[in-house]
Amino acid sequence: MSQPASNNAPIQSYQELRVWQKAMVIVDLSLMLAERLQRDRHYALSNQIERAAISIPANIAEGYGRLHLGDYLRHLSIANGSLKELETLAFIVRNRRLHGREEIEVILTMTAELGRMLTTLLRRLAQRRLAQLR
Repeated sequence: MSQPASNNAPIQSYQELRVWQKAMVIVDLSLMLAERLQRDRHYALSNQIERAAISIPANIAEGYGRLHLGDYLRHLSIANGSLKELETLAFIVRNRRLHGREEIEVILTMTAELGRMLTTLLRRLAQRRLAQLR
């Protein structure tokens, strides 16, 4: 994984985006949780956690690769929706006491952080798009 670019250096790849990097960590944690849920025969919940978690960095990367800022914003919005889905699934696991509370709290803390990061990125890009339209 590439190191983040300094504040002055332009980003050369989606892999340098902090939101993508954090999303990849969340995927790893979520997939470990999903594996444990599968062993306990919670197949549907496990599958939804996998799909939601994987969708987050995938949409960040896909949006970055698009030619139009509007497409990028749309994919970031989809990533944010998948993030909220993953949070909801983590709440379900926590509330049903299907797995360790500490493990779920780590995921929830990270998803909250990523949510703030995505919101900031979405706002900045939306402002840039507005400036382009003027």
